[in-house]
Amino acid sequence: MRMRIEVNGEAREVRQGSLNDILAQLGFNDALVATAVNGDFVPKAARVDHQLRQGDRLEVVAPMQGG
Repeated sequence: MRMRIEVNGEAREVRQGSLNDILAQLGFNDALVATAVNGDFVPKAARVDHQLRQGDRLEVVAPMQGG
């Protein structure tokens, strides 16, 4: 089943699943990123159990390098 969510402010259509599944669909796979759903931080260990729903807002942030 497909659903629409917002990823970093952009509407996206993804297959329904866990946050881990959706990160893989978006190409983040094993990337070192921080995630928040609807403004709430979701730690890496909780992503496999955190199910996203239609209309959720997902923020994916990669750490910055350099100085």
